[in-house]
Amino acid sequence: MEEIIEQTSKKASKPFKAYQVLIPVLLGLFVIGWLFLDEFDPAVFFTFDFTFASVLFIILAFLLMFTRDFGMMWRFRLLTNNDLSWKQAFHINVLSEFTSAVTPAVVGGSSLVVIFLIKEGINAGRSTTIMFVNLLLDELFFLVVCPLVFLFIPLKELFNSSSVIVSTFGVVFTSLYITRLVWTSIMFIGIFKRPNWIRNMLLTLFKLRILRRWYSNVDLLTNNLVQASKEIGSHSYWFWIKAFCTTLLTWSARFLVVNAVFMAFNPQNINHLIVFARQLILWVFMVVSPTPGGSGVTEYAFKEYYSDVFGSASAIIFVTLVWRIISYYLYLLLGFLVIPNWISKSFSKQKSEPVPVEQTEN
Repeated sequence: MEEIIEQTSKKASKPFKAYQVLIPVLLGLFVIGWLFLDEFDPAVFFTFDFTFASVLFIILAFLLMFTRDFGMMWRFRLLTNNDLSWKQAFHINVLSEFTSAVTPAVVGGSSLVVIFLIKEGINAGRSTTIMFVNLLLDELFFLVVCPLVFLFIPLKELFNSSSVIVSTFGVVFTSLYITRLVWTSIMFIGIFKRPNWIRNMLLTLFKLRILRRWYSNVDLLTNNLVQASKEIGSHSYWFWIKAFCTTLLTWSARFLVVNAVFMAFNPQNINHLIVFARQLILWVFMVVSPTPGGSGVTEYAFKEYYSDVFGSASAIIFVTLVWRIISYYLYLLLGFLVIPNWISKSFSKQKSEPVPVEQTEN
């Protein structure tokens, strides 16, 4: 697997091209622009009661995003037993968010987290396990919080039929929820109960003639994976409570950004629990979107889904743009600023060093 990791590292070492950043930006702005031209009324600005409190709520929205980042950094440090510094955790978080923003959501930045962790000194086996545990915790949040929130909200408030796209949300959401439940169960068994299953599946796969040249390296990597899984599974209940709490903090803060933005422009007559719950549903559609970072699809779906919160289509279009600037375009800018320097340091630092796949502990 050293060769596979090395090939992937070389790909990761190449700075993202400008067009890879421009594509999701242009897709999102194209949809916003199209909606503006089709439905925007300049008079809407006179309907906003933009006060000092509005400015505070916009600041709160940014603070919630920073809280979300803090939660992610805290979780990376927790899962690596604090082997990562806060600075390293910051780099990994920004890199992960940036790659998620410039690749289709079904690909996302999760797959590259392994490389980011390796380049920060975590061995391949632990890095792979940490990636799966991150995914597991995120899915667990979704699977646990959705039913709890939905207990207090009538389904008609969540799956209204104000448009064709929204009328399909209920069926698609239910299907994806079941799919995620099955996938999360498989991950849980593979990480905590039967890590040898993953090892055996990979070894069987790499017995194929086309992949056989990497069999010995896969054997070494999966040994590390099994050992790292044992290390992860040996943690106390208190460790996992903290891990889930960081996940709860991370995703709750991210979803509450919408509530803060709404309060900045329409502070009256908002059911914040419904606004929050709809974010859970919208997130599912963002994850399966084929466009980079869900751009274009997310803007349109958000506008349609929350159209009943504001009195006019023009207002929700403007609010959609503000929300995406805070929760999405900000990460494109951060990634563009952080990536070149990180690549220069991390890859030059380890240029002559082998990828640390044989060690199971730092």
